[in-house]
Amino acid sequence: MKWIKKGLIFKPNPELEWSQTHAQVPLVEKRNANVLRIYYTTRDKLNRSRPSYFEVRADNPAEILYVHNKPILKLGLPGTFDDSGVMCSDIIRVNDKTYFYYVGWNIGTTARYRTALGLAVSDDAGKTFYKISDGPVMDRNLIDPVSTSCQSVLYESGTWKTWYMSYLKWEERQGNMEPFYEIKYAESRDGINWKRENQTCIPLQKSEGGIACPTVIKEKNFYKMWYSTRKSGAYRSNPDESYRIGYAESLDGVNWTRKDQDAGINVSQQGWDAEMIAYPYVIKQENKYLMFYNGNGFGASGIGYAELEI
Repeated sequence: MKWIKKGLIFKPNPELEWSQTHAQVPLVEKRNANVLRIYYTTRDKLNRSRPSYFEVRADNPAEILYVHNKPILKLGLPGTFDDSGVMCSDIIRVNDKTYFYYVGWNIGTTARYRTALGLAVSDDAGKTFYKISDGPVMDRNLIDPVSTSCQSVLYESGTWKTWYMSYLKWEERQGNMEPFYEIKYAESRDGINWKRENQTCIPLQKSEGGIACPTVIKEKNFYKMWYSTRKSGAYRSNPDESYRIGYAESLDGVNWTRKDQDAGINVSQQGWDAEMIAYPYVIKQENKYLMFYNGNGFGASGIGYAELEI
């Protein structure tokens, strides 16, 4: 496959108190035949993250139709799992409800932060969202002892399926504590209570430090996953070790074959995505595939998109 880059389409507005930097981890909802809503995560001056969205033309995502002027979710109460940040994870509509999965952040001590997965629901087609609980739907446990983070969710024949980030450890690298994480699989009957069986889908390879933010689609009983992959070294400062976009395929959604060489997209020679490309979200729109993704600075440079060449 080969993705044709269409360019940068959205950057945060530093005039907004709650949106000083970053438009991070895009996820896309088809509102109707003409409109795509793109949720993103932005940060205030204290580095606290919250989600909002903008809407674009489905046939030309470079044309922005609407930009929401406030966050859709608040930070959690002091001491709860999301009191330091709320970040997009995935969105799915089942029956008459919209389920917005998100990552909650706490500031750490021995490790820089801790994350867990939360859920907000909309009963009015995305006009408003409410958190179902002050607690997470997927936190660290016997199987995932460190943290859980960004997930992709599908609903198939009464079963909720998710592919999520599981943190394995924190290690000191070049004077900083850095996390290591891979992708695991879980199922649920209600989208809230998840049965985890320690099923790793995309394990770390020898030189890798992180496999992040999967996005999964299914076509003709065939699963496709895109994700971010980085090295374990100076990925924050060395572009050669920073995030790239990887790709894998599966017949059952559990056992995957990595085909990163077929991802079909890489950093540009210059510009907003010349140092890294990360956090892809892929949808099929009419007869084509679109990928929305971040570039340099883990989303500090904004959101762009690419179209799959067929």
